[in-house]
Amino acid sequence: MTRIVTDADRFVPDALRGFALAHAEEVRLVDGGVVRAQPLAPGRTAVLIGGGSGHYPAFAGYVGQGMAAGAVCGNVFTSPSTGQALRVAEAADAGGGILFTFGQYAGDVLHFGEAQRRLRERGIDTRTVLITDDVASAPAGEEDRRRGIAGIVCVFHVAGAAAERGDGIDEVERLARRANERTRTHGVAFAGCTLPGADHPLFEVPEGSMSVGLGIHGEPGVRDEPLQDAAQLAQTLLGPLLAERPDGADRAVVLVNGLGTVKYEDLFALFGHVSDLLAQQGVAVVEPVCGELVTSLDMSGVSLTTMWLDDELEALWRAAAAAPAFRKGAPLPPSSTVAAEPVASEPRPAAPEPGPASDPGPPAPAVVPAESRVAAAVALRLFAAARDAIDAESGRLGDLDAIAGDGDHGVGMLRGIAAATAAADGAGDAAGIEAVLEAAADAWAETAGGTSGALWGAGLQALGASLGAAGSLGPAALAAAIRAARERVQSLGGAELGDKTMLDAIVPFEVAFADAVDAGHDVRDALAAGAVAARAAADATAALSPRLGRARPLAARSIGHPDPGAVSFTVVIDAVERRLGED
Repeated sequence: MTRIVTDADRFVPDALRGFALAHAEEVRLVDGGVVRAQPLAPGRTAVLIGGGSGHYPAFAGYVGQGMAAGAVCGNVFTSPSTGQALRVAEAADAGGGILFTFGQYAGDVLHFGEAQRRLRERGIDTRTVLITDDVASAPAGEEDRRRGIAGIVCVFHVAGAAAERGDGIDEVERLARRANERTRTHGVAFAGCTLPGADHPLFEVPEGSMSVGLGIHGEPGVRDEPLQDAAQLAQTLLGPLLAERPDGADRAVVLVNGLGTVKYEDLFALFGHVSDLLAQQGVAVVEPVCGELVTSLDMSGVSLTTMWLDDELEALWRAAAAAPAFRKGAPLPPSSTVAAEPVASEPRPAAPEPGPASDPGPPAPAVVPAESRVAAAVALRLFAAARDAIDAESGRLGDLDAIAGDGDHGVGMLRGIAAATAAADGAGDAAGIEAVLEAAADAWAETAGGTSGALWGAGLQALGASLGAAGSLGPAALAAAIRAARERVQSLGGAELGDKTMLDAIVPFEVAFADAVDAGHDVRDALAAGAVAARAAADATAALSPRLGRARPLAARSIGHPDPGAVSFTVVIDAVERRLGED
């Protein structure tokens, strides 16, 4: 992936721009992703898909008739931001409600979830269907903990075809859930992928081996096994899917998916053996697809998907589709010319009554206390110091994240804190601490995306709101603000102590800071105590097994290495403590 890229930071916007130009009759570029070139007919449900980039044809390639109305596209292997999801939703909305559907990853759940909340506040009926097809990421009986991989294509088409024929949002949501419940995927990798701008792959597979149970974000599999020939590999991939075959299911969609460098002839050879095995089990294959469907940059790997059909799912799978990367059936008429019956949805808020004819003019700006402006100036210096520290450590953080994740944590942290620093600086000399932190929070969440982007943005926003409401900005007020930030991060992310997340460093920091303040120490001493506690706690996460996030399916690989989120938190706190000590 580094052969053509000249600026890794421009990889996603450049690729999206070129994609939109190449398919200008079908899609148009919007801020945050792409939508159909022709708007939906009034009253239609808008099916919106999305996730990190690096998976083409997913996600932009599946925008079109019989598929999605739009795709929200984040940075490489990083969930899109809430703002991106909102902007794509606004561009695609046709008045019949919005259905978000995407693979279950923590960052996507956080950002799309917040977008859903905000859209509902505006009176737009918004639903979410999480896709959980990967059998390797959680055992049977715990399907709701699984991640979404190549089976997302089945759900996208079922939901898109239902929306295309005019089904209301209740029915589109029901059918998307039905498709997800009956879709299973299993994959293997032969070599890891390389992020744009990187000089080495995220992981390596031992010579003569394959990594079983891969993810689509550059994660290695859950175990390594000796390489197998096509017939053996078909059995390895199909076995877990047959084990979860619904009672009475005698037909299935089959997808044989190349992850980036396994090409079509290999996929066809594998499919032949899969088809033979299914025939032996009395399963008829319905309109199979072999090709690159959901990739992982240049990963060498393959996955097998089955969607176990019933009559309604088969009818929708056979329905026509016309998207840049997914075409089937007879050509469809332009959807914008096909009127749909109005679909019942939650009422939108009534327009506000017009105000008095006289215009009182803009309200007088609030007077910002001098203490708040001084604190804002200090915060600017601290942001700059933390940015420089993350810049110096981003490579190490990425390598740490690649052990059991997708390797993008360092890049994401650097993007987020750089954007936050610039936004804080742009808030103006007259801004107080709340305005500076709010600007930084919005910029961090918008630019970084991913789980850490959402959590850092939410934590900074809560920190600023607490300080803004405080009567003074002494040590006790800062301790209370740190507690508010931790509560917000914990509430949003759902983590508990011991889950091997950044919370394992935040809580000891909070406790040590508060104890020092209670003992009468000033902010500098309290920060120093908190930094020591956070470092020790972050180091101690090496002994933990992750219970949340992308590292959870690869828990064994993670043990012995500290959590990258906890480590990056200590990098920020150490930089803040050092810089404050220089003032």
